[in-house]
Amino acid sequence: MDGNVQTYKGRLVAKAAFHDYEIWQMDVKTSFLNGKLEEDVYMTQQEGFVTPKNAGKVCKLQRFIYGLKQASRSWSIHFNDTIKEFGFIRNEDEPCVYKKFSGSIVSFLILYVDDILIIGNDIPTLQSITTWLNGCFSMKDLGEAAYILGVKIYRDRSR
Repeated sequence: MDGNVQTYKGRLVAKAAFHDYEIWQMDVKTSFLNGKLEEDVYMTQQEGFVTPKNAGKVCKLQRFIYGLKQASRSWSIHFNDTIKEFGFIRNEDEPCVYKKFSGSIVSFLILYVDDILIIGNDIPTLQSITTWLNGCFSMKDLGEAAYILGVKIYRDRSR
């Protein structure tokens, strides 16, 4: 935005490849619906769903819906609070990158809207992270990462 190029994510992926870390991908189903409304938000009734006796009424939203301007920020805050409970620390320079260290075990979590890359050097730890995330959110496990943001991830484990 200010003309400075941010390269932290690119460096992290390069380091993960160099150290032969596992790179798994997950998708959060209906991520924006996980956010909590902090204020009262009302909307008009949707065309086709208006009953004659309630024609002049509006709907008070209980949860976020896609397209609501506060939804992405609320989802980010909710995810940040949740993932910190599992011991992850947010990177100060790149707020969508989280890290967790335990002795020689290294884990990274990269969030892009509703896609998550889980990177690390210990399969049981990565499995515990995916199990924990599945308990917190409705998730789809995409297995070993192949594509992220239109970039193909190619791994040649022989080299």
